[in-house]
This record gives sequence, C-alpha cells and structure tokens, in this order.
Amino acid sequence: MSFEITGKIIEKYNTIQVNDRFKKREFVVERTESNGGMEFTDHIKFQLTQDKCNLMDNIEFNDEVKVSFNIRGNKWERDGKVSYFTNLDAWKIEKVQNQNSNDFSNSPPPSLDDLPPENESDDLPF
Repeated sequence: MSFEITGKIIEKYNTIQVNDRFKKREFVVERTESNGGMEFTDHIKFQLTQDKCNLMDNIEFNDEVKVSFNIRGNKWERDGKVSYFTNLDAWKIEKVQNQNSNDFSNSPPPSLDDLPPENESDDLPF
C-alpha cells in the first residue's frame, strides 16, 4: 500500500553505501497542519534506497514536495532480544508549485497576433 504526504524539505543527507549491495539516502520533510485553531508540526524522516537515491539530486532545502512512499516494518533478533523497526520508503518525489503562482507566471500575455485568422469565406449568417 502506498501513501502520499506534502511538506517542506528541511534536511537532506548524503547517500550511504551500507554494504556492497545496498545503499540508502535519508531526508526530512516538515509538515504543518492546522486543526481547530491549533497548529501541529511534524518532522518526518524518509529513506530512499538503491537507484532511488538520486531522486533528491534536484530537490533543494525549503522546496515544497509531495512524497509517495510505502511503510516497511521489520523484525530483528539478536542474542534472544527482539526489536522491530519501521521505515518510510520513498519511491517518488515531486516538487509542488507554490499556490500563489501559476503555470503562466513566466509567459507573456497573449497578443492579438496570436489569435487564429478569421475565415472571411464563412457562409454562416451569424
């Protein structure tokens, strides 16, 4: 099952080669939510693994992003002691455009020259 969350990048770590067959990269997303006049802020750490580690290359600090991720849980036993851990495995990161801007902010407004020419041989009465 996959999940999505939107927030701001506040930490971005280097890729770590754990062993000869496994590498990972971690990052932290800050998410603020308002509820009943109160604000709650969460700092959520995700990990990228293997070929997904390069997804953070084009992401900068304070970028607003949407992270798609899976929840993975593992059991670990050592010396008769059992531990459990959970990872949030990100598999897609998309930059989110600021709500105050739009896709047309960098393009000039259309001019009359951009309109298609009128068809003068139109036989319609209106």
